[in-house]
Amino acid sequence: MQPFKQLSGAAVALRRDNVDTDQVIPARFLKISRAEGLGDKLFHDLRFDGNGKLRPDFPLNDPARQDAGILIGRRNFGVGSSREAAVYALVDHGFRCVVATSFGDIFAGNAVNNGLVAAIVNAEDIEKLLSAVEQTGRAEVDLEAQTIKSGNYVVSFTIDPARKTRLLNGWDELDLTAQHKGEIAAFATQDRTARPWAVPRT
Repeated sequence: MQPFKQLSGAAVALRRDNVDTDQVIPARFLKISRAEGLGDKLFHDLRFDGNGKLRPDFPLNDPARQDAGILIGRRNFGVGSSREAAVYALVDHGFRCVVATSFGDIFAGNAVNNGLVAAIVNAEDIEKLLSAVEQTGRAEVDLEAQTIKSGNYVVSFTIDPARKTRLLNGWDELDLTAQHKGEIAAFATQDRTARPWAVPRT
């Protein structure tokens, strides 16, 4: 997994609450394999009308936002089903950071597993950040400092410390566990001494 420290570039403001995973990627696209890529299915039913034409008023359809790597949402982003494909679609489309006032728990866990930063900002700051991004079209994310900047506006965000560590280092769950291999080996040695009867015979 690629480490994440800082990101600067195009950003999209999505003024919607309760964006569920079926909106992020509709269920009928779940049969597509990850190898094929899910980026073009991101927000499919919000981006396209019933005739398959792009909705010009949907933020992701703005030509100036086509290369956006930062998405600013609102409350309860990624709620609903546990489908990890919602995160796949965001990452495959090019997003590395999603900002909201709250996230679905499973979505946030899936995000860190795929190198996507789920940054939590309070309700007052999110509205100001949305307005700033709409004006500038850009944002800067600093994971180490836990700040997001757009224009002259800077806000702080929160993220679980363990998830922050994993993202900064590009670690998956096994990599995180491996950082404690010394303590694990010491425990195993102590346990063999304290409970020799519990050690399987070879």
